[in-house]
Amino acid sequence: MTEVGTVTLRHNPLNAVTANVERITYADGRTAVRKELRKPVSEDGPWAASTDPRHWNYWRRELEVYRDDELRNRLADAGLLLPAAEVDERADGATLLMEDIAGTPGTHFSLAEHAALARACGRWQAYPAAERSWTSTGFLRDYSTTRDVPWHLMTDDAAWQQPLIRDTWPADLRQAWTSLLTHRDELLDLVATLPRARCHLDFWASNVIQRPTGELALFDWSFLGDGALGEDIGNYIPDAVFDLFWPAERMRELAETCIANYLDGLHEAGWRGDPDQVRLAVMASGVKYAWLLPGLLGRASDTTHNAYHREADSHHLFHQRGQALLFVAKWCTEALTRARR
Repeated sequence: MTEVGTVTLRHNPLNAVTANVERITYADGRTAVRKELRKPVSEDGPWAASTDPRHWNYWRRELEVYRDDELRNRLADAGLLLPAAEVDERADGATLLMEDIAGTPGTHFSLAEHAALARACGRWQAYPAAERSWTSTGFLRDYSTTRDVPWHLMTDDAAWQQPLIRDTWPADLRQAWTSLLTHRDELLDLVATLPRARCHLDFWASNVIQRPTGELALFDWSFLGDGALGEDIGNYIPDAVFDLFWPAERMRELAETCIANYLDGLHEAGWRGDPDQVRLAVMASGVKYAWLLPGLLGRASDTTHNAYHREADSHHLFHQRGQALLFVAKWCTEALTRARR
């Protein structure tokens, strides 16, 4: 088919696996999404690709995902759609030519639509998945501890007195985040001991589209692997606020709605486990973001700021993220308190 146009789609340019993501238009008016993946040339750096099938950033994982009919069927049974894709693997990488899904992006979801997604996720994760040699293990610890982070700024009074920080962040955030970092290993250990599930591990609003028929299509499966039951929900809620897709003022409402619906989805599919263990995973998995606050301290003096590669009003962005960070810190404190009882 003859291509008559391409438009680059938003993606993480830091990730060494992803060369490009674009929507292509053919002469007959049809469209598709083309994702170019690169074979690793180096395995150094916080976003380096890996040739290890268990690594969180294994470069071939999405090829395996789109070829996995069992996964596709399990998702469909839960009300989730894995888009159709053609896979072309080459010596230097691969191309995924995927179905272009039309509908409402998760970045524009109402509370009811977020609830429907959380419920469907619960139905999918209610039962253990078949073993696969290419799914990730140890994602939460490995991803969150390999960021390039200016940790020293946590104790730098001047960093905390930057106008953008001083004027937008809650007064108790510094102490709360310091406590999270102090108990970081304990939180990571806690999540590792909780009931397991096959998780998406990049479960967030920008990776979902709801068709007019109600089907929820999920994208970007490059991290798929072992996680705690509830860990995907623990990622979904903060990310929606951090990237300005949901207001921080309604974060608790989003959290309570998503957790309740995720548990309902688990029960609908026959799961009979302990809901308190799921809630623990949701809260404690906030430790994933331990690196984010010092990173923001290091960028507070920049002249412009982005929310997922889109320029945003700096004051609004830092205010929203400050509120969300405090919410996450309190979640982690609560998780530890519950786990120690």
